[in-house]
Amino acid sequence: MTTSAAPRRAPRLFAISDLHVAYPENRKFVDELWPEHEGDWLIVAGDVAEMAADIEWSLRTLAERFDTVIWSPGNHELWTPRDDPNQLRGEPRYRHLVELCRELGVLTPEDPFPVWRGEGGPVTIAPLFLLYDYTFRPEGTYAKRDALEYAYETGVVCTDEVLLHPDPYPSREDWCRARVAITKERLDAVDPGLPTVLINHWPVVREPTRILRYPEFALWCGTEATADWPVRYRAAAVVYGHLHVPRTTWHDGIRHEEVSVGYPREWKRDWHPSPKLRQILPAPARSAR
Repeated sequence: MTTSAAPRRAPRLFAISDLHVAYPENRKFVDELWPEHEGDWLIVAGDVAEMAADIEWSLRTLAERFDTVIWSPGNHELWTPRDDPNQLRGEPRYRHLVELCRELGVLTPEDPFPVWRGEGGPVTIAPLFLLYDYTFRPEGTYAKRDALEYAYETGVVCTDEVLLHPDPYPSREDWCRARVAITKERLDAVDPGLPTVLINHWPVVREPTRILRYPEFALWCGTEATADWPVRYRAAAVVYGHLHVPRTTWHDGIRHEEVSVGYPREWKRDWHPSPKLRQILPAPARSAR
């Protein structure tokens, strides 16, 4: 009598973000993070760490384990902390991280978009870097100045205002506008016969920010310029982080996955799921989410 071997499970595309490995608990989480099966791909949607050395350790660790790693930067990678030996700012800091990723074999928003040909494919996987332009404003404010004044009055101000420098652009919103234009041109050139997975650290539509405990923080969470991109670019899924509210939502019939790990103090909240990889492709059954 012979027994047949267990069927080989097909590779899957997973995603995670907001690893924040400066926290020992988060570093331990990354150190113990492994693919579920040979051939799995991993999306890392930003906020790996603030210090360049921690970013390198994290991406190197993951690149050695997963078949393909795809990274989009978050705001924390773009900070220039005073105690970081790497004092590059703005665009030069981003370009330095892109070159680091290329040395590690990690794909970035500056590389050709890969095509996922596993189960659920073919799908163009599009890592994006878009920033924000202060257009997710609190109700009753109609300009950046008014919105920022309101945020400062309430005491809800993102650390980006101190540590995220837009060099050589005059402002973060100017950098955002440039990134939106560059990215739109690239997405317009994608094979129109393929769906996409859009990956950006910040949500590309405003709806996910409605859940924020402090709605003023939405100012630092995206741009209205991308509101129609999931539909325009045939998104099978949109992957983002930044909000530290891991969940699945649907907008215009399209699945949006917030995939953040967040901070250890957040894991203790009743509503917060345990940190884990979130499967993007093949799409899990909707009832199972």
